[in-house]
Amino acid sequence: MAIKPEDALRLIAEARGGAICVPTMTTSPAWRTLAPDDLSVTCVGFMGGASALGLGLALARPDRRVLVLDGDGSLLMQLGSLATIAGARPRNFVHFVFKNGVYHTSGSQEIPGGLTVDFAMMAKAAGYRGAWSIGELDDLRRRLPAILGAEGPVLVELITTLANETPMTARGGVPFPQQVEALRIKLRSV
Repeated sequence: MAIKPEDALRLIAEARGGAICVPTMTTSPAWRTLAPDDLSVTCVGFMGGASALGLGLALARPDRRVLVLDGDGSLLMQLGSLATIAGARPRNFVHFVFKNGVYHTSGSQEIPGGLTVDFAMMAKAAGYRGAWSIGELDDLRRRLPAILGAEGPVLVELITTLANETPMTARGGVPFPQQVEALRIKLRSV
C-alpha cells in the first residue's frame, strides 16, 4: 500500500512545530496550501538541491529542526548529498523522501531503478543516524513524533502514490529570492 503524498504532508505540517521546511518538486504545491505562512523555502527549479539547501539551513540554525521534503528523482540527481549530510552530522536534520518511482514533475518517466531503489539503506550506509521506510499512513502517524524528535541526520523513505499536482501544473508560487528574503525576515522575529 502506498501513501497519498498530500496525506503525508498534512501529518508533517500538523506535527512540524517551529521547524524550517524545504519542500521540493511534487511536495511544493500541496505544502503551499497546507502551510502557507510557515518557515519554509521551496526548492523548485534546481532539481536535487533540497537536501543541500536543508543542510545549509540546519548548520546555520542548529536551534531549529529542518525538514527536507524531497523527491526520489530529485535525490537521485544529487545522491552524493547523503554522504555530505552524514559527514556534517546535523542533529536537527530530518530528510523525508517521497518515493513514487518516477520523475513526476517532468512527465512521470521512471527513475533509474524505479521503486527498487532503497534510499533508507543508502542513508544508513552513508552514515545517517537513522533511516526508515514507511508505506502506510497509520504507520507514519504513529512513528512521526519519534522521528521528529530523533537525533539527526535521519531519513524517512515514504512510499507514495503520485501527487495531485506538480509545480508544472499548479498555479502560484513565489520566486526563490523572494522566498529566501521572507524566510530571513521570519527567522529574525522568532
